[in-house]
Amino acid sequence: MKTRKFSEYTIFFIIYACIGWIYEVSLETFIYKWGFSNRGVLYGPWLPVYGFGALTFIVLWYHLIKDKPIVKKLCMIPVIFLLTMVTATALELLTSYLCEWTMGSWPWQTYKDYAINFEGRIALSPSIRFGIGGVVFLYVIQPFLDKLAAKLSDKQAKTTA
Repeated sequence: MKTRKFSEYTIFFIIYACIGWIYEVSLETFIYKWGFSNRGVLYGPWLPVYGFGALTFIVLWYHLIKDKPIVKKLCMIPVIFLLTMVTATALELLTSYLCEWTMGSWPWQTYKDYAINFEGRIALSPSIRFGIGGVVFLYVIQPFLDKLAAKLSDKQAKTTA
């Protein structure tokens, strides 16, 4: 069973790292109109920080709403919003320090031009988007992926991961 859970988490990590890359590229290309750029420090369509963030949300917060009655799930939306917003913002801040320590700088744009920011590393506007994304992730995307993962045999899950 532990092998199965590890396989599922590996699959989820890859999926969410790719979704994060799509989100970042779409934001730059279609919303900010900056044009296409390959986001992140790796080659390929993935941003591992989104994969780690998703796994962090799953481990820390998903149990608060998974398999709960619909009324309880709905009442938890503001709590999940705040928890995921704070968690993602903390992860982004820690990642910026880690990247600066290992590479000399952090590879994404700074938030210095944002009205409310901390050292240009984090800002309120992206933090709110992280909270909204966390709610969508835990209420819509992860339950869907759980259903798909449940259809995989142990062998298929291990091979896919």
